Amino acid sequence: MPIINKQKTIKTATLSRNSEATKTQLLDAAEVEFAVTGLIAARMEAIAAHTGVTKATIYYYFPSKEELYRAVLGRCFTEALEMMEQLQLDCLPPDAALVRLLEQMLDCMSQNPRIGSILSLEAIQNKGKYYPKQLGDLLYGTIIEILNQGMTAGVFRELEPRHTAVNIVGTCTFYFTAQENLKYLWPGKRLLGKDLLQRHRQESIDLIMAGVRN
Repeated sequence: MPIINKQKTIKTATLSRNSEATKTQLLDAAEVEFAVTGLIAARMEAIAAHTGVTKATIYYYFPSKEELYRAVLGRCFTEALEMMEQLQLDCLPPDAALVRLLEQMLDCMSQNPRIGSILSLEAIQNKGKYYPKQLGDLLYGTIIEILNQGMTAGVFRELEPRHTAVNIVGTCTFYFTAQENLKYLWPGKRLLGKDLLQRHRQESIDLIMAGVRN
């Protein structure tokens, strides 16, 4: 019977866990930086300082700033995919499916408003060069499919699904991407505070559903 070196096994597992934790910390810090500066002006020194590691450590995990940026966007897609799989929208009628999708999308934006800023800066700075097409296909494709099903069932009015999907996403996300401008509409209030987030969530859903229903 082969002898198992338990100490070596434990050490390897610990290093593996530490490695994954370090990558997660780097991605979190990079997400904050990219949301403020976009890819072009992001500084690896700032990301390193935020995590307490050296630039060399970052380059060990991510060979370039672009690779780190792609990893941040890729994580967005992975999280969105996992969220979609949990919703089980196929089991619901179109109007209920759209409401559930809107609720989840708005909740995700509330929990991580940086994503909208990163994608907006991607459009402005990079002309969509690094845009995670799979994420767009997943989100917009799902909305378009629900809208088509709703029109077929007669619960949604006749509309152009692609434009409507774009307007739906815009209604949900603009509040977060433009919060620094919109804060003047609510002097002294926190736009990302619980009360205003809940109000934005409900107003967005009511507006969208009123717009698509037959």
